[in-house]
Amino acid sequence: MQNSLIVPRLSTMMFLQYFVLGTWFSTLGYILSQYGLGSIIGTAYAVGGIAAIISPIFLGMLADRFFSSQKVLGVVNIVGGIILFLLPAQIYAGNGIAFLWLMFLYMLCYNPTYSLTNNISFHNVQDSIKTFPLIRLFGTIGFMVSGVLVGTLGFSGSPVSIQIGAVVSILLGAYSFTLPNTPAPAKGKPFSIRDLLFLDALGLLKNRFFLVFIICTIILFIDHAAYTSFASVFLGDAGINNIASMLTIGQLSEMVFILLIPLFFRLFGFKYIFLIGMFAWIIRMTLFSLFGMNPSSTTFVIIAIALHGLCWDFFFVGGYMYTNKMAPKHIKGQAQGLIIMATQGIGMFLGSFVMGSIYNQVVTSKGAQALPQWSAFWLYPAFIALAVAIVFILFFKDTTRKLEKKNKMQKESVAKEAHGEIKYDS
Repeated sequence: MQNSLIVPRLSTMMFLQYFVLGTWFSTLGYILSQYGLGSIIGTAYAVGGIAAIISPIFLGMLADRFFSSQKVLGVVNIVGGIILFLLPAQIYAGNGIAFLWLMFLYMLCYNPTYSLTNNISFHNVQDSIKTFPLIRLFGTIGFMVSGVLVGTLGFSGSPVSIQIGAVVSILLGAYSFTLPNTPAPAKGKPFSIRDLLFLDALGLLKNRFFLVFIICTIILFIDHAAYTSFASVFLGDAGINNIASMLTIGQLSEMVFILLIPLFFRLFGFKYIFLIGMFAWIIRMTLFSLFGMNPSSTTFVIIAIALHGLCWDFFFVGGYMYTNKMAPKHIKGQAQGLIIMATQGIGMFLGSFVMGSIYNQVVTSKGAQALPQWSAFWLYPAFIALAVAIVFILFFKDTTRKLEKKNKMQKESVAKEAHGEIKYDS
């Protein structure tokens, strides 16, 4: 029977993890532009992508084989908080190179926390489809609360917001050591070249439908990188005040839609959940483009931000759950590392690089004069999402229910055989 305090403890973990991210992630582009570092916005997010390629799957392997996940989570949050505290000084000094190096080191610490918190949650709850969305909801609440706090304090364009995140990161690190034990499932197994090259997790790509999912996830993350890196800069040029608080409309939406995932999963399965998320991205980017053409109508931008629940929850959070279903028990930590590497790593790097290049070429003005250019900018990710949706419709098939049925039959068969042996021995 599941401990009644497990869900509140895991929810607190999620709240603090995403609170840290919410203090600076959505407004980093705006902060950099305010201090004359606008040209490195794309690069700043891209180095995080490089870090995410390197670190999550490696730490996932450590959590699978050597160390308890909650201990790894504690260490990376404390170290990351110290690094995060050093970043504002580089922004004030206009030292872009030092800032990028420190950001790279910080993201080496932070990116694994996505898969670590997911793995801790999945390990300690009995019904992940029903319970995980509720736990993950508190991550959204944490992100939203931090955004409102930063916006209310007037730090939307200030490096002070980063230091707030640093303090909370260190607190989360200390709290992590009190979390339910999530032992390494493959502890004691001899180390091999397969572990070094992460071939167990990469072996999931042999399933052609999972491969299609991963490829589509990476490409669709270009849209997420565009939104994350440049939405705050766009809103600033449009003359919108209190940007950090404005962006929390997306988190309010996420709170609603993440609770609907179990219902939609029962009704439609993963494929249609993913497709809903994809088409939400198409609509969102189109609305941003329309707002650039008609900035007097804030309805377009409010709806676009409010679609975040569908865009993020139905595709990317759903993707964490899909990956957990597809992965065998002994590599679930590595599998979560793989999906984080694909999204926050390859996807964020590719998206930040591509959209950063487009931004530097297309958006050459500032303020209201830049709005027509922003209108053209947002059409690029809109067409990318449309192309991904077409590919997904044609080539993806959800096999998780078939896999669950097969596993259930195998367990029943083993149980019957064991029961028969016991009767025979008696």
